[in-house]
Amino acid sequence: MKILLTGANGYIGMRLLPLLIEMEHEVICAVRSASRFSIEKEVLEKIEIVEIDFLEEVDNNLLPKDIDVAYYLIHSMTGSTTDFDDLEEKSALNFNAYLENLSVKQVIYLTGMVNEDEMSKHLQSRKKVGDILSQGNFHLTCLQAGIIVGSGSSSFEIIRDLCEKLPVMITPRWVNTKTQPIAIRNVLDFLTLSIGNEKTYDDSFDISGSDVMTYKTMMLEYCKIRGLNLHIVGVPFLSPKLSSYWLYFMTSTSYMLAANLVDSMKIEVVSKDNRLEKMLGIQPLTYTEAIKAAFDKIEQNQVLSSWKDSRVSGRFTSDLNKYIKVPTHGCLIDRQEMKSDNPKASLEKIWSIGGKKGWYYGNKLWKFRGFLDKLFGGVGLRRGRTHPNKIFTGDSLDFWRVLLADKDEKRLLLFAEMKVPGEAWLEFYIDENNIVHQTATFRPKGIWGRLYWYSMLPFHYFIFAGMLERIAKS
Repeated sequence: MKILLTGANGYIGMRLLPLLIEMEHEVICAVRSASRFSIEKEVLEKIEIVEIDFLEEVDNNLLPKDIDVAYYLIHSMTGSTTDFDDLEEKSALNFNAYLENLSVKQVIYLTGMVNEDEMSKHLQSRKKVGDILSQGNFHLTCLQAGIIVGSGSSSFEIIRDLCEKLPVMITPRWVNTKTQPIAIRNVLDFLTLSIGNEKTYDDSFDISGSDVMTYKTMMLEYCKIRGLNLHIVGVPFLSPKLSSYWLYFMTSTSYMLAANLVDSMKIEVVSKDNRLEKMLGIQPLTYTEAIKAAFDKIEQNQVLSSWKDSRVSGRFTSDLNKYIKVPTHGCLIDRQEMKSDNPKASLEKIWSIGGKKGWYYGNKLWKFRGFLDKLFGGVGLRRGRTHPNKIFTGDSLDFWRVLLADKDEKRLLLFAEMKVPGEAWLEFYIDENNIVHQTATFRPKGIWGRLYWYSMLPFHYFIFAGMLERIAKS
């Protein structure tokens, strides 16, 4: 079948794509920016990529007419707690417009599990999207999931952050809210086995794991699996706002995402419907099995995607492609170079920078800078990196975003998502003479930007020099 995969570079889309290829479907990936599509070259050769922003004016000439099935994996819960519902509504309406004159028989929509008695703004928006899609010129299959557990998923990474770092937690009341987590493996089972299944047409199904749990029991079970001791003390006075700040400072999530998550976590979502698992013959994993499967992927360095690489994890919701040309006018620049005695090893060091590996020199200062960034509302260093020695354009890398990662050209370009009074780039490049070039560029915003740069000069002097020497020398 010819399948349209929207949200192809998102957490679910990146996991789903190789399965669709393995099933020998012809896949068209719809992404906002092809340059930020973080996949291996051998996969790129097997798919077609179409650049579509579903928030922009509809261009009916972008998609082929003979698409059989489409996945709707678009969401807009990014940098705002107020207007994402308007953006999601517009995306859904434009999606319907794109498909109006095509031959699409089925659209599969992955959304959140709904508690009809009480819904957060996020789930209200997702339900409205489903209502809009149901009016399209196709059969809609709506899959409603609760908490998704898998390596790189936001839910898993937040629980992991909390449990691995805090032996004692003072928690808000929402930790006693009931939910029904589902393993990412099962989500993918439901998504793939629903393709072309007429029994799923024009219907909504809850999809879930086998365990009904509170967030508290989820954390305690995680600690049991990992051999950690955790003491949880619940208090009634942590308001939603304080809870959001608590998640923001204790985990790698952004404040806006934390606020939306807390809004959803207050509401119980438990499956009332297991028709689809019986219809498709799917045996849901337990929560324990889902956690163990996630760590199997982590330990084998096989994490295909992470929510931290999506735009929701960063400061900027606009297209970062406009920053890929590093400016020179009005900029302050630290430019250093050194001949490498082993250029192949130097390239591997550049491709492994950040995350657990650190920045090769002055790591305590880098961590302190990350702490300050978090304190002032930035992303900090907690995002780390998805893979220890692979980098793709669009990935997050601590408090940087990867604008360009071209290993053949031996060039890595990073853009700062930390809180700074201006815009900052960090570039590494190895030329044909095996010279490693390291360039930090800062375009200050007003007098505060210049004061910031000059106040950091003493640190830049030895941090950047030390980092370059460690990269260039064996």
